[in-house]
Amino acid sequence: ISDCETCLALSPNNMKAHYYLAQAQLSLRDFDAALANALAAHKLCAANNDKSLAAVTSIVLRCKKERWADREKKRLREERELEDRMAELLRKERDEMLAAVAPEDEAEKKAIEEEADQRLNALRSVFEAAREQNQKKREVPEWAIDDISFNVMVDPVITKTGKSYERASIMEHLRRHPSDPLTREPLTPADLRPNLALRQACEEFLDKNGWAADW
Repeated sequence: ISDCETCLALSPNNMKAHYYLAQAQLSLRDFDAALANALAAHKLCAANNDKSLAAVTSIVLRCKKERWADREKKRLREERELEDRMAELLRKERDEMLAAVAPEDEAEKKAIEEEADQRLNALRSVFEAAREQNQKKREVPEWAIDDISFNVMVDPVITKTGKSYERASIMEHLRRHPSDPLTREPLTPADLRPNLALRQACEEFLDKNGWAADW
């Protein structure tokens, strides 16, 4: 890491230094810093039409995925802690109600315990259902992600090689470099075709997973 940082201090636009620094930071689970350097490497790579674009794109996606997984792990842990705290409050309320009942009133005690059990089971069911739903929602399929902007595509177009990109992203790229981002072969806007099947799939995904618009 120190070598990469020294290199960047002398040459801030050194793509390889950003790339290797991102890999090192990722191994240390410094996800935000790793993603920042991976994106910097990608920007430099795209600007120079570098042949390493595919490898740099891969590390950007890896940074995003691992950062998302780390945040998900924390979110689920906090959710379980909240569930446990709420369950503890219900048990405390049950114990207080039982303490207020006459010792000989077994019927009332049984009713309180049964109601408490029902409320605890309902609480667990609500959290479990939420977990199942959230786990389904919190993953963005790779086919929906634009390799230039790293966002979910809304208007994908396909190149001559069969690779799809978000229209705005590839058009911006072609304004700078009239070539395919991966193969570096000549490419013009006239060579692009709408990928209607992918567009429909992305629309359906976003309809069911609105949170992914800010992914």
